[in-house]
Amino acid sequence: MQATTHRSTRPLALVTGGSRGIGLAIARDLATTHDVLVGGTTPEGVARVVEDLPGARPFVADLTDDGAVAQAVRGIEALDVLVHSAGMVEGGHIAETPAAQWRQVLELNVVAVAELTRLLLPALRAARGQIITINSGSGYRANPGSAVYSASKFALRALTDALREEERGTVRVTSIHPGRVDTDMQVALQRRAGNQNYDGTRYVRPDSVAATVRLAVDASPEAMIEELQIRPVRQG
Repeated sequence: MQATTHRSTRPLALVTGGSRGIGLAIARDLATTHDVLVGGTTPEGVARVVEDLPGARPFVADLTDDGAVAQAVRGIEALDVLVHSAGMVEGGHIAETPAAQWRQVLELNVVAVAELTRLLLPALRAARGQIITINSGSGYRANPGSAVYSASKFALRALTDALREEERGTVRVTSIHPGRVDTDMQVALQRRAGNQNYDGTRYVRPDSVAATVRLAVDASPEAMIEELQIRPVRQG
């Protein structure tokens, strides 16, 4: 779905993965000050969010489909904030992980981020805007069974670090690294790990992650928050 040219007096933000979880919390927070392009893969899921946010518009595309993404970004001439929140988690020991699973995770978590960024850099440069990647604590460390996901997040951190230096002085680039967050994805992960007594209060709220994004967005123009970690107070 192609985004139309922005004509509002408010700044424009695009949030991928904006129909659920962390992305939804970020979209809701940014909508208080920005017009938001809500990213998602299905029109129905995106529409439910757009209806509730003033100035919001849909950005519907499979981020691993280069043609669909190129079509979706047409008409975006200036973009103030790009938040990469879409992603996937897959686990398993290396000895049991086929090549197809590696390709699937890396394609969405890394390659799609790089391609969407490439296509939108002219619009971000025009606005002297900002790119924020939602990474993970797994972007710093890998545990048994997390090789695929951690590899994608290490790669995303490398991409973000390189991009920050390439665009320094023109586009601000921030990497946010949450620990475990109370989302539907976390529920599924805990069930997969055998946790039958899920307690969301043990984890970071999506709104708390959105608050770190807000902190980066609201930094004064001469300042850039390069990296932030946000983790649950209660570990284990």
